[in-house]
Amino acid sequence: MKTSIKLFTSSLFILAFCFSGNAQFFKKLAKKAEKAAERTVERRVEQESAKKTDQALDSVLGTGNERQKAPNTPTPQGPAGNPESSGNENTGTSGSGNVPSSGPKSLNVYSKFDFVPGDKLLFVDDFSNDFIGDFPSKWNTNGGGEMVTIDGSSNKWFAINPGSFVVPITDFSLPEEYTIELDVRFLNLTNQTSSVIEAQFICAENANLSNRDAFAMTDLNPVQYIAVGPEIRNKFPGDPDPIRNKMKSDFRNVYKEEMHLSIAVNKNRYRFWINETKIFDVPQLIKDPSKINNFKIFMRGLNLDKGERMLISNLKIAEGGVDLRRKLMAEGKISTNGILFDSGSANIKPESMGIIRQIYQVLQQDASINLKIVGHTDADGSEDSNLALSQKRAAAVKEALVSVYGVDSGRLSSEGKGESEPVGDNSTLDGKAQNRRVEFIKQ
Repeated sequence: MKTSIKLFTSSLFILAFCFSGNAQFFKKLAKKAEKAAERTVERRVEQESAKKTDQALDSVLGTGNERQKAPNTPTPQGPAGNPESSGNENTGTSGSGNVPSSGPKSLNVYSKFDFVPGDKLLFVDDFSNDFIGDFPSKWNTNGGGEMVTIDGSSNKWFAINPGSFVVPITDFSLPEEYTIELDVRFLNLTNQTSSVIEAQFICAENANLSNRDAFAMTDLNPVQYIAVGPEIRNKFPGDPDPIRNKMKSDFRNVYKEEMHLSIAVNKNRYRFWINETKIFDVPQLIKDPSKINNFKIFMRGLNLDKGERMLISNLKIAEGGVDLRRKLMAEGKISTNGILFDSGSANIKPESMGIIRQIYQVLQQDASINLKIVGHTDADGSEDSNLALSQKRAAAVKEALVSVYGVDSGRLSSEGKGESEPVGDNSTLDGKAQNRRVEFIKQ
């Protein structure tokens, strides 16, 4: 009997303990659920805030009526890159998810291209003053490279040696708003090309030949035996949440062709295009604009013995990012050297269509506006030939507005002034680039 009582008492004690333990367990579970709900709400708020911020920035920067559809979020990837790069990874980028078209480019292909170069040139180098076989005179490196020419191209190209940082030698720090453009080619890529091949285009804190300091970059990996898209990443001192993401899209055909790369930085916001397609649009990639002062390029992984090379040409860095539409409406006149033509020709380079598109949007918004388009050249060549070339170039811009965007030709007039009104020194490369410009004047 006593044994039964003891067993009964023990059972009651154990049962009471179990009820007490279960109560504590359910209490903890409820708290965890409450915290999880709070985190979910916080994430939703952050996402909505980011979306509103992006929309507000688009409104300020004026991306136009043909805004792209909501972008896909690139997939986070593990660490890669040179040994001095940050190994952290995170989400938070915006990419279009689209792949640039391959094959010949046309003005129509670029009709929705929304990159507009800055309006104050800071650095220009087409390598025209450098000798074939030499390292270019306006650059520094820890590795090397040489000037080359290639069949089918009138450009001179800077071939960068593997394992090298190359940095343009400048006397300025990057402003809070600027644009960078350059042409890039990879030669002799095959299925045997190394998977560690990288080409990094870096907005950096210092002009040193490393990635030890703050940076924001786009990294291209043109390996051919697997599909690897561009990568975006940054590193800033004290930032616990660096960004590092890589797109899954297949860029292999794009990497085999000549590419025009465009970068636009507006304080914290960073955008990157390959040819006509916006690849990244990240509102907060530049965590601290005061830390970003220089531009540099790093490449590795190519095998020179197999003829693999990376070439660059036509680098242009410009201050600005001003909405040309608002400037034209407010001041009645704008001048831009961002409309580019083939050398000695009136053929418009397709990457110039971002500016022409903004001019179209002004005309579309206000049907009472008429425009005069005025072409200017540098002083290379004879006065008569430059006058004729400037007239043809102004007429070509008019024709693009009519044929691509459907503007009534009666609202447009064109003329050329040749080399007669220079704004820069025609004895320097930078001055010549400033003089090759197009003006739009309200009538």
